[in-house]
Amino acid sequence: MPSYENYAQAELKIWQQQMLKPASLTNRLAKSLQVRINNLIPEKLHQAITATIKQMTRGVLFGAEFITPQPIPADSLQGRESIVLKRISFYKTAGAAEGGVTGAGGIFLALADFPLLLSLKFKLLFEIAAQYGHPIDDYRERLYILHVFQLAFSSQERRREVYLQMVDWDERSKLLPNDINEFDWRTFQQEYRDYIDLAKMAQLIPGIGAAIGLVVNYRLLNKLGKTAMNAYRMRWVTSEKTAVIGRGKVA
Repeated sequence: MPSYENYAQAELKIWQQQMLKPASLTNRLAKSLQVRINNLIPEKLHQAITATIKQMTRGVLFGAEFITPQPIPADSLQGRESIVLKRISFYKTAGAAEGGVTGAGGIFLALADFPLLLSLKFKLLFEIAAQYGHPIDDYRERLYILHVFQLAFSSQERRREVYLQMVDWDERSKLLPNDINEFDWRTFQQEYRDYIDLAKMAQLIPGIGAAIGLVVNYRLLNKLGKTAMNAYRMRWVTSEKTAVIGRGKVA
């Protein structure tokens, strides 16, 4: 019988192929339309939105550490991922409930859904990082979390760029600047906003907003969880190869 590690690596390879796929014609047309819409938005408004999302995201990134577990000691990949899947299931249910309540409450509660959902997403990412043994109090680990977030909620074209930035992360991260302000917040907020705009606008429709909020939040958190699992599997494979090479040198 194939081992769980073999199963995980096979699933990872399929995911990696999806990340590297070039944007389809439909994707390119949708992206082109969204770029045109963004170009119509005044620059001052872009700056205001970017600043808001930047501060909101930074607040979650640097605040969640007080309620996030410490990195889990070495364990089998199967053991780690069984817990990760349970946490994803928990957050999908919590996100769906939150989306249903805010979707049923009209425009003002629907607007409150954005920061609440953002907090749930990052809290999930923090817990997943800890389960794979990564210390989220490290600035570079938080930057990796931002990259995982972008993988889940970006256009296919941008997703490919982000994925390539994450390959061999442990080595690449040594060259990163120590200031998170150098992160490309403008692209981050535009890609995220463009990705979820249509679904979240539908959540404002009277009568069906609750149902839409429930389904959309459930799917968004499911997508984020699966993306994070494969993003951390990628680092697990790299660390395993490094360990094998190290043992060979010792021998």
